[in-house]
Amino acid sequence: MTKPAAHYPALVSETRTHVPTACAAFWLNRAPQTLRSWACFENGPIRPIRVQGRLAWPVDGILRLLKMECA
Repeated sequence: MTKPAAHYPALVSETRTHVPTACAAFWLNRAPQTLRSWACFENGPIRPIRVQGRLAWPVDGILRLLKMECA
């Protein structure tokens, strides 16, 4: 079961610099566990920062990644 798109703001209108894993996974069309795996093994296309044990994914990194996939 997927979460509705209305739950997440449009990527271009995002004002935060970093977003939680679920939000980043939605925009990247990946499972949240995939992003957690990228963070754990440090082998993904973008790297999160860790804030008190939680992952925060950079919005500019997500935008760069999506632009590379569209090109």
